[in-house]
Order: sequence, then structure tokens, then C-alpha cells
Amino acid sequence: MSESESRLAALGLSLPAVGKPLFNYVPFRRAGDVAYLSGQVPRHADGSLTVGKVGAALSVEEARQAAELCGLHLLAIAREAAGSLEKVEFLKLFGMVNAVPEFGQQPKVIDACSDLLVAVLGERGRHARSAIGMGSLPSDVPVEIEAVIRILD
Repeated sequence: MSESESRLAALGLSLPAVGKPLFNYVPFRRAGDVAYLSGQVPRHADGSLTVGKVGAALSVEEARQAAELCGLHLLAIAREAAGSLEKVEFLKLFGMVNAVPEFGQQPKVIDACSDLLVAVLGERGRHARSAIGMGSLPSDVPVEIEAVIRILD
């Protein structure tokens, strides 16, 4: 087990299986040592989704849990792209939060994903980031997060 996967296990977490896209896209696209990871939503092991608008149906804490689940999916895809989490460095996250118009805590929600990446990868998990609010997201999910990673030799 790699050091990163040991850290993940110490958190009581495991990586989900990388699912097949439901539409016409791929989970990641590699260009040299950089890979672009498709947006991930909070999909549970049974295939169900966390759904609801933050600030109405969901609390900030529930949205943070959804963002962490997105982070686990990003880590799973990053491992597939690189062959090992030890070869992954996150460069950028783009986090979208489906929230009521007056909601302004998007960074706090997306921080749950950022916290996970740093906890699992250490400095290789630190990244640039955007966190924005949306009027809606596919399937009424509260959070969708995409990433850009560098694959280390």
C-alpha cells in the first residue's frame, strides 16, 4: 500500500471505483505530464447521488460531505491516470456549488475537497482553486468539482 493510500485508510476512507461516464466524455484527458479530470459529483457506492440545493435542502456541513465525496472520486481518477497516487500532484480545482442566490460560503464547501487532497497527498495535494455558486447542477447535485493534475515521473 502506498503512503498516500495508507493516509486515506487512516482517515477511514477508501477510493471508489472509477465509473463509466454516462455521456460523451472521458474521466480524464492527458497531455504530456498534465491531466484534466472531468467534473465529479457526489456519487455513493450504490450509485445514488447526494442531491439538493445548498442553503435550502442542504446545510453547509452536508455540502462539505458531498465535496469530500467528489474529492474521493477525483483521487480515484487521478490514480488511474497516473498509475499511483504517489505520482499525482494537484495543480487546480474548479468547484461549483448549487446554492440559493444569497449563499456566499462556496469556498467553505469546496474546502472539504481541498482538505482531503492535502490530508492524503501532503504538499502534492495543495492547489490553486476557484469556488463558485451555480443556479443548478446536473441531477440537482449540490457540488461538482473538476481538477487539473500533474503526473510525476
